[in-house]
Amino acid sequence: MAEPGTLKPLKLRPFTSRELKPAGWIRRQLQIQAGGLSGNLDKVWPDIRDSCWIGGDGDNWERVPYWLDGFIPLAYLLDDEDLKARAKKYIDHIIAAQKADGWICPCADQERSGYDMWAFFLICKVLALYADCSGDERIEGILALALRCAAKHIETNTLHNWGACRWFECLIPIFWLYERSGGDWLLDFAGRLQIQGIDYFRLFEHYRDAVPERNWTYLTHVVNLAMCLKSGALTSRMDGSDPDAFAKLATETLFTFHGTATGHFTGDECLAGTSPVVGTELCGVVEAMYSYEQLLSIGANPLWGDYLERLAFNALPAALSPDMWTHQYDQMTNQVECSYLPEGKVVFGTNSGESHLFGLEPNFGCCTANFNQGWPKLVLSAFMAGEDGIVSTVLVPSELNCRVKNVPVRISLETEYPFRETLRYTIETPSPVSFVFALRIPGWAKKAEIDGVAAEGGNFFRIMREWKGKTEITVRLHVETRMRERPGGMFCLERGPLVYSVAPLERWVMHEFTRNGVERKFPYCDWELFALSPWNYAFTKEAVNAVLIQAPLSEIPFSPAAPPVSLKTLMTPIEWGFTGGVCEARPAGRILGEPVPVTLIPYGSTNLRVTEMPLKG
Repeated sequence: MAEPGTLKPLKLRPFTSRELKPAGWIRRQLQIQAGGLSGNLDKVWPDIRDSCWIGGDGDNWERVPYWLDGFIPLAYLLDDEDLKARAKKYIDHIIAAQKADGWICPCADQERSGYDMWAFFLICKVLALYADCSGDERIEGILALALRCAAKHIETNTLHNWGACRWFECLIPIFWLYERSGGDWLLDFAGRLQIQGIDYFRLFEHYRDAVPERNWTYLTHVVNLAMCLKSGALTSRMDGSDPDAFAKLATETLFTFHGTATGHFTGDECLAGTSPVVGTELCGVVEAMYSYEQLLSIGANPLWGDYLERLAFNALPAALSPDMWTHQYDQMTNQVECSYLPEGKVVFGTNSGESHLFGLEPNFGCCTANFNQGWPKLVLSAFMAGEDGIVSTVLVPSELNCRVKNVPVRISLETEYPFRETLRYTIETPSPVSFVFALRIPGWAKKAEIDGVAAEGGNFFRIMREWKGKTEITVRLHVETRMRERPGGMFCLERGPLVYSVAPLERWVMHEFTRNGVERKFPYCDWELFALSPWNYAFTKEAVNAVLIQAPLSEIPFSPAAPPVSLKTLMTPIEWGFTGGVCEARPAGRILGEPVPVTLIPYGSTNLRVTEMPLKG
């Protein structure tokens, strides 16, 4: 256990929604999200609408905190008064219901000893986020009372189940409060959580889960593992250790034995190997993104920005319908149909045969509540404050208004990245002020130019100068199309941060019904998807010379209807088995004809897809 002492500062400190706003295509993504499921769950879904958290008789555990974790920054980034008022309604009720001793979760006093503390940790994290977004001055006192209660609670009720797996998530509100009020008791509480929680370093130091099993366990659960990636960085703030060491060990291990083409790892529900027809859970995607955001902030290693963007621009949008009214629980890298899988033919390790349908809550409702943190928190990581200036950390269109040495500074990033390779920064100050402006050059870029000056990929490019008036900076990233080898003799095609897929034409079949009192009704019904055009191809060696086709960004860039960029190349039709709604993991690949021209689109713009394919000729 780390001894109470000084908390190491963040190397990069995120700005809040009061200083940072989305622009361009990603603002439109947030607007689509607000108009879809995320922005309406409190109206249509009993687990949020009728939750015990607001005095109802519904869910009393993680679902309202999960939803608020994305809904709050969504509301404030869009500066939408209706969304903000609805968020405040939930926060006000949670605060009003807090017990005199600080207990803040909706359960009877006699149920506390068995209550899984994960939801307690999560709501504390949400309250800190709400304070950052809204400026609500009540939160500091509310959190102090709640965390003292939790510290007392675990003296006689040790962590178990999800609370033991996710103990480090509570370090986030603990550190938030410590930086504002101090108090060695907070760091002592953090150390005691570490003692009672799972030691993930030992899990990966002596790794035993290289071979997937159809067996549900906490230690192979994909969401626990996505969350734990940041645990070493968080504890490094207390003990001074290397903030990146654990995450590098964990990601290298997970990518080796369970990696996907999109830079994630499988888990349906638990680790599932490298087959392109097993799934990975949407909760795991957004929690890995959040882990990379924390890692980027704590240690300032640009590597985590690369990992973050790869997930954000590929796996996240692929698991959402283009209008964001429905989502998948599990997405498949090679997903040529989304239909009810027959009993005995379910490819998922421990999930149901409807887990890859697009719907309201396919398989289980955690992702319904949790997926909406993905886009808003990505925006909140666009710019961060460094030790000697401001850093552009995630390359999404955005605008920052802050103060440096008490001088107002406005920085905007205009870009269509990742669909284009040009970034245009504008820095404006009403009076001269000196500081470093640094920008992250992605690791995939062989080279880049900043106003004509060469820069190296995988690093921060630093500009130290006195800024006055209006300054414009143009960045050009050099992008190459490349083939990446995957296990089992398969390959995938990449360009910049985007993975490309063959996307067959689709037929959507709607299902409206009620199950366990929960109504599925258009537009939040369930859907099966069926392919209407060929998908059974192999790459040829000409794939790396694919012709780039650019189109204007549409209102919905992540949609197969109008992708803003695509690659056209010759591909070979092959024999590829298909049974019970799923294609073979690795086809025998008998050639069926001469190569034909095929257009591939970004993985994130697909609903049905083939991404990993063999190489023929």
